[in-house]
Amino acid sequence: MTGFSQIGAAVIGTGFIGTVHLEALRRLGVPVRGVLGSSPERSAARAEALGVARAYRSLDELLEDPSVDVVHVTSPNVAHFEQVMQILAAGRHVVCEKPLAMTSAQSAEMVAAARASGKVAAVCYNTRFYPLNQHAQRMVADGALGEVQLVTGHYHQDWLVKPTDWNWRLETEEGGELRSVGDIGTHWMDLTSFITGQKVVSVMADLATFLPERQKPVGPVETFASATGATETRQVRTDDAATILLRFANGARGAVSTSQVSPGRKNSLVWDIAGSAASAAWNSETPDHLWIGHRDAPNQILQRDGGLMNATGAAAAALPGGHVEGFADTFRALFRQVYTDVARGRRGPESTYAGFEDGHREMLFCDAVLKSGRSGQWVDLD
Repeated sequence: MTGFSQIGAAVIGTGFIGTVHLEALRRLGVPVRGVLGSSPERSAARAEALGVARAYRSLDELLEDPSVDVVHVTSPNVAHFEQVMQILAAGRHVVCEKPLAMTSAQSAEMVAAARASGKVAAVCYNTRFYPLNQHAQRMVADGALGEVQLVTGHYHQDWLVKPTDWNWRLETEEGGELRSVGDIGTHWMDLTSFITGQKVVSVMADLATFLPERQKPVGPVETFASATGATETRQVRTDDAATILLRFANGARGAVSTSQVSPGRKNSLVWDIAGSAASAAWNSETPDHLWIGHRDAPNQILQRDGGLMNATGAAAAALPGGHVEGFADTFRALFRQVYTDVARGRRGPESTYAGFEDGHREMLFCDAVLKSGRSGQWVDLD
């Protein structure tokens, strides 16, 4: 098996999340050969700032580099389809940020291309890799909660709460027709589907745009960064928030709300799963604690500790108990699985990261949410 130090990576996208990918790769000992930004000038500036040896001028130039084995795609959503298809055609493994594509038609093509290529193709749903989420998935699979009956929660943020807040995700042409649902809602859906082992089969959605007019800065703005200087008024059609009712394949019911306009909620993903025998709940703002609820016994709080978790949870943990593992650590854990599979040349049976099939399922979810939001009716995914 090839060691990580022998596998070369390149990162497309040099903003907030591209930098997170790069730093996680470095922690694993994966050599980052170069980066590709939105322009040759951006590539050069960010390569120098990040200490990367090479700044690619185009994707063609990147794929001509024989030292690159894996390409990480962290560009705006609109670029995912063409970039990923070109990467797979060039015989490279790929890690793509979510959502996988702009439409389910595109994601279906990407699934087919990934299968035909035989390459490792992962979608970066990193919240699966908080160790206690891995632990919870094994708990449910082992029957510790009984039959899953009710799944509720939210994913709330506040980084777009002001009319002067701006990001490319606000543009339908770059981010797609759904924003809070496509960006963070698919994270929640992927995570709860992963933990419960159940697919969402039908949705009823209510979409809301509270700020239909915003001030767009004349210059570029990175995700979560504050804009300054001259602005221009832009109309916004994408969802600031959503409330969604869910039906799962096993008959379970669910409800989730998404919001990017909730003051004080910086990055709050909450899930609560009620089973016939017990319940469990988790909050990303306190990621090292898992609440476990009982009817006829004291409730529990499990602190993340490799010696206390099941094998699946312990495998995702890197630090001793009491040493908090957070957002950046989830990327390290995810990429460790991906690069282990790259080294062996195929996805392993124990791998728990999201593949392109999962990413396609989330696009079908987005399609159904959009249709339901417009019609006011329940809409099936299939």
